[in-house]
This record gives sequence, structure tokens and C-alpha cells, in this order.
Amino acid sequence: MANKWTNKLLLYSLGSFLGYQGLKIIGRKVFRDISTDAIKTIMTDLYDENIWEFVSATTKFSPQVVVETNLRAQEGKAIKRPLGSPKKMPSLDQLMFNIGQLHIMPTPLETPVDTKVVIGKKCKRPLTIDLPIMIAGMAYGAALSEQTKIALAKGASAAGTATNTGEGPFLPSERKAAKKLILQYVRGHWNKSDEVIKQADAIEIQFGQGASAGVGHKDKVGIFDFKLQKGFEVSFGHDAILHSRHAEVSHQAELPKLVRKLKSIAGDIPIGAKLGAGKYLEKDMEWLVKSKVDFITVDGAQAATKGSEPILQDDFGVPTIFAVHRAAEFLRKNGLTDTVSLIASGKMRTPGDILKVLALGADAAYIGGAALFAVSHTQVLKAIPFEPPTQLVWYDGKNASQFNAAEGAKSLGKFLNSCREELIVGIRALGKTSVAQVNKEDLFALDEFVAKGVGVPTAYVPFI
Repeated sequence: MANKWTNKLLLYSLGSFLGYQGLKIIGRKVFRDISTDAIKTIMTDLYDENIWEFVSATTKFSPQVVVETNLRAQEGKAIKRPLGSPKKMPSLDQLMFNIGQLHIMPTPLETPVDTKVVIGKKCKRPLTIDLPIMIAGMAYGAALSEQTKIALAKGASAAGTATNTGEGPFLPSERKAAKKLILQYVRGHWNKSDEVIKQADAIEIQFGQGASAGVGHKDKVGIFDFKLQKGFEVSFGHDAILHSRHAEVSHQAELPKLVRKLKSIAGDIPIGAKLGAGKYLEKDMEWLVKSKVDFITVDGAQAATKGSEPILQDDFGVPTIFAVHRAAEFLRKNGLTDTVSLIASGKMRTPGDILKVLALGADAAYIGGAALFAVSHTQVLKAIPFEPPTQLVWYDGKNASQFNAAEGAKSLGKFLNSCREELIVGIRALGKTSVAQVNKEDLFALDEFVAKGVGVPTAYVPFI
């Protein structure tokens, strides 16, 4: 009986093998015939009939330009691109760190490393965080869902750091989930009540962003989305308008009055401002320090947003690496490094990026896109391959209802703690014991352009 079943199994296996081999042979022949015919057509057809014309054209017009040209032709109005510019700009990738070995000894493994940061050092109630990484302002409603905002807040709290409300409506659930909450004081009319302002641990007055400059825009509020209408404080059927200017700052000289007003309501917490870095960065910062802000957030040209016009992302602003350097130099030359904290923003992706902006002079950094990748982690599998991963976290995303806030918070918390451990390793490798000790002396550049731009030596110049 056993032999009978053994023989049947062998015959079945042989038949399967021959079937597989047959399919393989036929498949190879079909593929060869099709590919040979296609290649021959490409090699013999003149350009006006040759599909290779498209390939040739994309060496001059990138696939990005081709797609966006067609989107403009389709829409007939300004298009909005999510998550920032694909343009290759000078970046932190061109910077490298020193290695402590003999001339500078590395820090012993058992020596503790301090990653704490204080924002608003002169305030009675400064913002103290356990690591120099915070969650950037990403708007509820105009960008993210409530569950995503809660997950970001809980994940940040688990790591002992702060999250930013962004330009959307104030969320009581986000406030409850966040141990440290930075309220973004926006150019719209919402989130301006004393009740909201008093709940902030720090306030960031928004003047601009790296991905959208200082222009205003409208956020469409669904006609029957009563919760969002209430949050944005708009009536039925109206849009939420983020103006180009603050109603209280029609002239630069009015800014000190606004800072004093916010201090009088919220108490002596850090009051700061967010700027998109431009040509006149130092002049913008002059007005801010005259108004006695406690921190300045500088958002570089590589920053991202839920959606802004490609022209603003690709053709406006100063790359983050130069923006942070210039802002830090301004504070240093004016003797303000101990009174005004500097926060870097714009394409902060890795612990290495964070440590580099700290070395350039920032006190802390915001992460946005990286935080969304971390908070969504394997949950993106609920959206892909049929929808982009962002459909899981957007307010109006097709998969937004499937997002699990508790799971997202856990993933983000692990990511931030992992970053903290890498920062500690990096600080030890420099022979130092705290984030505050990292500076430009620890850096060198891979090309002359960046070396000159931030005032560090190139990798090929011998140390004397």
C-alpha cells in the first residue's frame, strides 16, 4: 500500500515538474518574442513614431515635471503638492562628524549623556524636554485626523518631548494626550480665546513656513462637517481663511504688543515665532528679538506640508542647512544664544540630521514627515497598494477610520526613544557628554560649497 502511494506521489511530482518546466520554456519564448519585437521597434522607428522619444524627453523634463504639467493641463488652476519639494538642494548630507579616538578621546561607555533641552531659558515656566526632537505643527482638519493627532501627542509624551498643534483647530483630546503642547498662534481667527491660550505650554506665532512661504490660503470645511466648522469657528458653508498677515500685526512694530498680550494671558511661558527662511532672514529675526520672543523656529526650504503650490516648494526660500547656520550666527553675534532658543525645521529625517543642526547652533529640531512615517509604521498596509500611505492619516483619508491611535503612539514612542539612543552614541563618539556641547568644531564638509556656506573645513584639508 505504501509503495502504491509512493509511486503516485512520484508521478504527481514528475508531472508537476514537467508542467513547470513546460510553462517556463513557453514563458521564456513568449517573453523573448515580445521583448525582441519591442527592442527592434525602438531601434528602427524614427523619432516621430518612436516611444523612446518620451524617454529622451524625460532627461530634459523629469517625470515630476511631466506629471505636474499634465495635472496643470487637467485642472486649469494652481495645483497642490503634498510633502514638500523633490528638488535636490544643498543639504545636511554634505556634512560629516569628527571621530574621537586619541587627539580627542571618545566618551567612556558608562558615562551618562544628557539629552535634555530647555526652550525659553529665561521664562519662569520654560519648556523642558527630554530629547532635542519635537513633533512639528501639523494641522488637525486641514491635514491630519483627530486620531493621528492624538497618536502624535501620546507618542511624544512617551518619549518626554513636545508636540505642536499646527494651524488647525484646537483639539481638547490632543491637549489631554500631550504632556507638553506648543500652541501655534495662526493667521486665522481661531484658537485665539483666553481659554485656549491658557492651556499651552509654549506658543509659536506663525508668520510663515518653508513649504508655503508667508502666503495665505483657504481650508475648505465640509458643508456638513459641524465639528470642523466649530473648531475653525466658521459658519455653515464657509471656508476657514488663513490670512497672509496677522490681524494684530499690520506693521512690524506692533509685534511686541502681541507678545506681551500672550504673556499676560498664558503666564511666563515661552512665546516664540515661526519663520520660513528667506533672503532677509536676519532682518526678520531682528524684529522678533526686538519684540522679546523666547524662541525662533526657522523652517528651511526643504520643509513639507499637506499641500502647497510647487512654485513655493521648489523656487522659494533658503535650504535648511544654510538657514540654521545663518540664524545661529545671528543669535551668537548679537549675544542672544542664552536668551533666545533656536528650533530647526525642514527635512529633519534621522538622528544624524538632528545632531548636525544642533552642531550648527540649534537647540532643538522639529520632525514632521518622519513622525508620520513612524506613527503609521505597519498600519500603512491597510492603505497600500491601492491607496497612498497618507490616506491613513489625512483627516479626509479613505483609510482614516482604520488608523489605530494607541498602536500609532506606541510606534512613534519607540522611534523617538531609538533616536535618543542614536544621539547618545553620536555624542559619545564626539567625546562629549551632552547635546549642549555639540558645536561646529565637530563638523567638516564633503564639498567646498557647503564648507564655505556654514564655515567648516572640507574633509580633504589636513588638520593643523
